[in-house]
Amino acid sequence: MAVEFTDANFEELALKSDKPVLVDFWAEWCGPCRMVGPLVEEIANEYDGKAIVGKVNVDQHPNISAKYGIRSIPTIIFLKNGEVVDKSVGAVPKSQLAEKLDAAL
Repeated sequence: MAVEFTDANFEELALKSDKPVLVDFWAEWCGPCRMVGPLVEEIANEYDGKAIVGKVNVDQHPNISAKYGIRSIPTIIFLKNGEVVDKSVGAVPKSQLAEKLDAAL
């Protein structure tokens, strides 16, 4: 299951992780986000133990979104050692997300 990243836990769970991190920036009202959401959950299950997969609700946690310059959602960033190594904007196939996460492993 995907982690719910918040302003309070983002640094500890995402930036300090020794594993690659996939962060899905989304909102309840976003149609394409609802298409990507189940794919992110599948990836969270498939990469359990190998990577951290989580979501940031941009309406509830605008500070994280602002820090990464998120202007459109869904945006998915890939972190390694606390640094952004890749990014995907818009609704994309699961295979593309898995490929980018694999590259960060």
